[in-house]
Amino acid sequence: MITFLVCIVALIAGYFTYGKFVERVFGHQEARPTPAYVNADGVDYVPMSTPKNSLIQLLNIAGVGPVFGPIMGALYGPVAFLWIVIGCIFAGAVHDYLTGMISIRNRGAHLPELATKFLGKYMKHVVNVFALLLLVLVGTVFVTSPATLLYNLMDAKVSLAVITFAIFAYYILATLLPVDKIIGRIYPFFGALLVISALGIGIMMLITKAPIPELTLQNMHPGDLPIFPMLFFTITCGALSGFHATQSPIISRTTQNESQGRKIFYGMMIAEGIIAMIWAAAAMSLFNGYNGLNEKLEAIGTAGVVSEASILMLGSIGGTLAVLGVIILPITSGDTAFRAARMVIADYLKVGQAKIISRLWIAVPLFAISYILTKIDFNILWRYFSWANQATAAIALWVGAMYLIIAKKNHWIASIPAVFMTYNVFVYILYEKIGFNLPLNISYIGGVVLTLIVVAAFVMRAMNVRGTEFLLDEDVSYFKIKKV
Repeated sequence: MITFLVCIVALIAGYFTYGKFVERVFGHQEARPTPAYVNADGVDYVPMSTPKNSLIQLLNIAGVGPVFGPIMGALYGPVAFLWIVIGCIFAGAVHDYLTGMISIRNRGAHLPELATKFLGKYMKHVVNVFALLLLVLVGTVFVTSPATLLYNLMDAKVSLAVITFAIFAYYILATLLPVDKIIGRIYPFFGALLVISALGIGIMMLITKAPIPELTLQNMHPGDLPIFPMLFFTITCGALSGFHATQSPIISRTTQNESQGRKIFYGMMIAEGIIAMIWAAAAMSLFNGYNGLNEKLEAIGTAGVVSEASILMLGSIGGTLAVLGVIILPITSGDTAFRAARMVIADYLKVGQAKIISRLWIAVPLFAISYILTKIDFNILWRYFSWANQATAAIALWVGAMYLIIAKKNHWIASIPAVFMTYNVFVYILYEKIGFNLPLNISYIGGVVLTLIVVAAFVMRAMNVRGTEFLLDEDVSYFKIKKV
């Protein structure tokens, strides 16, 4: 219990200390007009208040990641707490803040465009593929998981196909309509339910003195899966997630002032880390140890564990509300995943989105592909999602590092987590069955070699841009470099 409480305090303290430091390094400019006003179009560029933007950002980035991921990550033991805290403060929140703020400085540009500008033109197609793969996988995963939860909640009285169709119908509306028509109106209420349900679980664990284990670095996983790199791909959204890099630009287009960035981007990642801590602690303490949790996961799945833990802690009524909060998480990330995918394709093809027909012909194929993917086993989808997710996170951190280098600011806040995650991405794809399925020791060595190649390429890029002057802060700078 002490470890859990210390970790919660550390996350909150991180917002007020390291978050303030990151904000000072970046250097927000209150007088600089944001894309919400400069590029206002009534569809995607719409000024909204800080509380509304914050709750929307939290729901956008949360998904099932800070619930399902920590529950599965709890099998590794209390070391999961360490990754959530360190990852969230020094990697995930930095990743979200830099992505959001750099997007604001570039007319609300999405990650593929930012990677093109800061990492070179050759990255444009690569990052577009990664971003679209991730977004479609996220949208698909966040259809199947809430559909299953609702199916269980209604005791199978409504067919899974009907529930899935209803979620898809909502996603289509949220993807096509202006951001303030559905998302801007209902998300604040959903956000309140999410926060209340998570806090309810946390408070009841304190009241009942749940046996939350204390910190140990020992690997407790019953299946003996290695902490490096598997833990970092099991708990993502609660610590570091590339999916956030696809969501922050949505809110960068609705942010009223750069001074609001720390609350919206850094702060909401800290909030997600707290949610992840609560669910990881619940999973570790409510099912008779790690073997008991593993048996539960195999018997009733992650969605079943969520339902059982909620009812156990909060009773039938409170537990149902908590489950509804968890259902809202993926739905309110799935809709913006498809919305972000539409924006990425539109930016890539340079297609204006003011007319609904332009949004429609991009969105329809996305939903068709996603529907086909729902027929694939969830566990396979999750493994591909995890790798694409963290590969995208590494790219976003490299973008942030290059921005800071060009701006002659402290790039280590981004480059250190970028190196760390790049290494884990390579080890994961070398080791995992969905990749090369190599022995772990060989994967570790291969990861070092491949990471050094990436670092060398980054350093060469940084040296090359020393002969140029990037116009970082003016609207006229959009993708323009002036030779010195």
